[in-house]
Amino acid sequence: MPNALLPKVNDEGFLVNYHDWNTTVATQIATQESIALSPAHWEIIELLREYYVTFDSSPAMRALVKFCKLRLGDEKGRSIYLLKLFPGSPAKIASKIAGLPKPANCL
Repeated sequence: MPNALLPKVNDEGFLVNYHDWNTTVATQIATQESIALSPAHWEIIELLREYYVTFDSSPAMRALVKFCKLRLGDEKGRSIYLLKLFPGSPAKIASKIAGLPKPANCL
C-alpha cells in the first residue's frame, strides 16, 4: 500500500527521482520492507549512495560486497553480513531504501 507522504515511486517501490530521497523517506521505505534501521543499516545505505555518486549505478550483489569489503573491511564485506541486515536480496532492498534505482541483474 503506497504511503501518501512518500515521493513518487515506480511500480516496484523505487524512487523515481534520486534527489527526492532523505532519511525520513528511507525510514518509511525500510518500514514497508519490515526493516528497523540501525546504525549498521545506515552505514550500508550511506555506502550505497557513495557508490551511486561514484559509478552512476546501483551495485549488484557482487559489486556491493566488494565495495563494502574495500570500504568497511573483511567482516562487513561479506554476503552473510548484508543478508542479516537486508534479508532476501540485500543489493535490491538496500538500494531501494537508499533511494537508488534497482540494480541491474536483480529480479
